Amino acid sequence: MGSASLSYKGHRYPVEVIYHCVWLYFRFPLSFREVEELMLGRGVVVSYQTVRRWCATFGQAYANGLRRRRPRPGDRWHPDEVFIKVNGERKYRWRAVDQAGTVLDILAQNRRDTAAARRFFRRLLKRTGAVPRVVVTDKLPSYGAAHHEVIPSVEHRCHKGLNNRTENSHQPTRQRERVMKGFRSTGGAQRFLTAFSGISPHFRPRRHLMTAPGYRAEMTVRFAIWDQVTGVVGRPAEA
Repeated sequence: MGSASLSYKGHRYPVEVIYHCVWLYFRFPLSFREVEELMLGRGVVVSYQTVRRWCATFGQAYANGLRRRRPRPGDRWHPDEVFIKVNGERKYRWRAVDQAGTVLDILAQNRRDTAAARRFFRRLLKRTGAVPRVVVTDKLPSYGAAHHEVIPSVEHRCHKGLNNRTENSHQPTRQRERVMKGFRSTGGAQRFLTAFSGISPHFRPRRHLMTAPGYRAEMTVRFAIWDQVTGVVGRPAEA
């Protein structure tokens, strides 16, 4: 269970306040100060520094718990890379989704060469525990070289027009980057992106394919899973 290793000992705020602040920050394009203001509007006085600490402490744990509850990834993977600004310098965010749009992994790196592509492929295999049937990439030569080294038995389709699914999946992260005005370090970018890619998609079902009642039913299930992951289910009210 994702909540098995979570401990709220030493935190004077109720668990419901902590996980609600973390949810607000990773689900919506909000700053820590904006989360502080929203909570004040609900009568809860909490500083933005405290919200920052909660997100750093619990964000990754929540994301890991949600990932463990996902179904196995599909057999067609779509890796892609885009540049990001880290302390004013250009770095690269590597990302992969399957054919259903599920985020498989995300990795911030300094380069977009063969070594970076190779590192990303190996990390994907390790974190998913699966091997795809097909890998679909754009025409970046680094993908072809890394593919031959790491997963030569997997079919590789190289065509820019086939990889729109991954490119579209970058949009929520791009929105957050604009709000945050970039990152201060590669490590900080990696920590945020790993937690964000685990939490945000959980609350973003493919709404355009659902009826309104179907969407509400799906979100009810997803909030129930969130309660399990954060440890709210079965916890005494005074904890």
